[in-house]
Amino acid sequence: MEVKDILRNLREKNHLTQEQMAERIGVTRQAVSRWETGMTQPNPELLKVLSREFGVSINTLLGSPRTLYCQCCGMPLSDDAMISREADGCLNEDYCKWCYADGKFAYKSKESLLDFLVDHMPNPENQPESERRALYDTHLSQLKHWR
Repeated sequence: MEVKDILRNLREKNHLTQEQMAERIGVTRQAVSRWETGMTQPNPELLKVLSREFGVSINTLLGSPRTLYCQCCGMPLSDDAMISREADGCLNEDYCKWCYADGKFAYKSKESLLDFLVDHMPNPENQPESERRALYDTHLSQLKHWR
């Protein structure tokens, strides 16, 4: 779906006219109209405003051009409902809601996350704990939070 369609659908889903949406985010009705016709797109700052006001990720507003992954545990963030929030309610597209919420990380160390993964992840091949821990550690070490 294109950005213009996403923005129109977002406005209509919230039962807003172009004028009401413009007022809510501090732009002109003409700006909203130009977005919805595809003549222009919101700038990065307005994308942040739209994200905050309507509770959707910037990635979603842009038509999900990239797959997001939690930079703490590596989980794919396939749905905005999985994305974490800052203390002020803004979405943080770097983390899942289980690893980071209200501006705080759930896991104080990589070791505590590794303990959780070893205890809770399926082990259909009955690998020893040390092998699983090493595999998870290799994966986590590639993520931004643990580099």
